[in-house]
Amino acid sequence: MSEMPVVDVAQASPRRRPRRTPTLFEAALPIVLMLALVIPGSIWLRLNPVVLLIAAGSCAGIIAWRLGVTWEEMLRGIREKIDSAMPALLILVAIGMLIGTWTLCGTIPMIVDFGLRVIEPSWIVLVAFLITMVVSTMTGTSWGSAGTVGVALMGVAAGLGASLPMTAGAVVSGAYFGDKMSPLSDTTNLAPAVAGSTLFEHIRHLFYTTLPAAGVSAVLYFVLGLTQDIDAHAAARSDTLVTALDHAFDFNVLLLLPPVVVLAGAMMKQPPVPTIVLSSMIAAVLGMAVQGFTIHDISDAAATGFDVTMLAGHGVDPSQLPAAAETLLNRGGMASMAQTILIGLVGFALAGILTEAGCMDVLMHRLLRRVRRTGGIILATAISSLGTAMAMGVSYLAILIPGQAFKNVYRERGLAAKNLSRTLEDSGTVFVPLVPWTEAGMYMATTLGVATIAYAPYAFLNYLGAVFAIICGFTGFGIARIKTPDNAAKQPSKAVV
Repeated sequence: MSEMPVVDVAQASPRRRPRRTPTLFEAALPIVLMLALVIPGSIWLRLNPVVLLIAAGSCAGIIAWRLGVTWEEMLRGIREKIDSAMPALLILVAIGMLIGTWTLCGTIPMIVDFGLRVIEPSWIVLVAFLITMVVSTMTGTSWGSAGTVGVALMGVAAGLGASLPMTAGAVVSGAYFGDKMSPLSDTTNLAPAVAGSTLFEHIRHLFYTTLPAAGVSAVLYFVLGLTQDIDAHAAARSDTLVTALDHAFDFNVLLLLPPVVVLAGAMMKQPPVPTIVLSSMIAAVLGMAVQGFTIHDISDAAATGFDVTMLAGHGVDPSQLPAAAETLLNRGGMASMAQTILIGLVGFALAGILTEAGCMDVLMHRLLRRVRRTGGIILATAISSLGTAMAMGVSYLAILIPGQAFKNVYRERGLAAKNLSRTLEDSGTVFVPLVPWTEAGMYMATTLGVATIAYAPYAFLNYLGAVFAIICGFTGFGIARIKTPDNAAKQPSKAVV
């Protein structure tokens, strides 16, 4: 009987392709391709950003495969990024339900009704900035501020005939003032923790950049409000909308309970999704008790959004409502977040591939080789934070990755850690909502009803902070130094390529 041949398992199994570190060209190419596809395609060709991001992700996948990254490894990177983004995606779904139920119970119509009565059209942009700035500082949440008072302010702007992109930009600016300055904000706590600073010295150091940025922004919003083109019929449309809202809903102080629940939950640092769901449930009860809607109306408003046809059973002829009322009321619902969630999933898949291929590491290390003086260090930190925000789409990563890369550089150059934490906030945290494919950009666009590329030019505070940070770096104003630097502070850091 013949013996069975012995098979060498090592030779029989498929050989793993060698994996190598990307060159600078290979590391930058996926990001350049992404920008080349997404920016022109979204702005000028009006193409669906999901398709553009899939094309960019496919290009990144091909480059990663050429570097020796297997499909299984790419999947691992994609899963890690989507897993980290899951809380944000759940918030998006919950916010859709919240907007639908708040509209049904009359909370949003009541706030809009009040705003239309007391706010002059020329003041709405500045008022939007100041109100969201105060609310976000009190609560520490940019998303909560935009999703509550921001939504109502957008309705007021629409009723007054004011510019919606300007107003949305002001809302985003005000929302991210508190996201940077409030001790209740997660990013305000994360930045000093990563840099090696403390919370309150970090906040005090932000005064050098954030307060000037806020002052300049307020002046610009005041001027824009005076110069925006509001037609002569805006006042008549506003009066018509107020009359329609008064006829369609019963207003009383109980309708303020849903936003109070959200703001209180944010101030108490409660998990956002349960807080939003609780607020939506209270709004649903008020919709039945105060407005008289049925359980079917509540279900539809939460799932697919409120629709003016629901008012037919309340003595209101939907066909007679002004167009502004339909624009204000026909909104919300979990289904309205579907496109936003798709963009998020594809965007994070792209970020996962870039991370797994090592592209961001190479770009960071190459950037560190070029920095020598204080101004260059601040500028390099800002650029790396902006780049990480665009590539990864998450404010946490825009703080963590540059913070870890530059932490030793600041210490070796005799720069206090609070310089690093401040620059991370000025350039990373606040830039994310200006990028259409990031979770914050998608959230703001969907919640406020204005495309990211439309409101971004008016979100002045979100990029003025980085401008003032760079000015401080090159002038030395507001730059804190280590009082007793060791000998290593005199030596340039060794960059790893």
